Amino acid sequence: MVSNQIIGDRDTYLTAEDLAALRANLDEQRLFRQEQLEQISAAATSRADALLQQQAASQVEVRVKLAASARMVLADVEAALARMDEGSYGTCHLCRRPIARERLEIVPQARYCARCQQVREAGR
Repeated sequence: MVSNQIIGDRDTYLTAEDLAALRANLDEQRLFRQEQLEQISAAATSRADALLQQQAASQVEVRVKLAASARMVLADVEAALARMDEGSYGTCHLCRRPIARERLEIVPQARYCARCQQVREAGR
């Protein structure tokens, strides 16, 4: 169940309306990624093997990478929706501080606050 999060200052406070808008965004992203994966799968299975062999290797590689990316984003979106349901949405997985509302509006599936995300990326 989604709860009103009374956390942090004005920039991090998530109202019920904020959560509803973020959930709608995540639902839309989920539908888009599911449709994208269906289209990629349909394109790959609707052609005969001979046609697939004629395609340039780079086109096949692009399709594989696109599908992998779509699956990753879909998993992130579904995880964010699960966090909403359990009431932990909007809390950084590393520092446990609130994630700024502006960040969630841009990346609603964000697991980390901007600072922790930068630390993670710097460590790669």
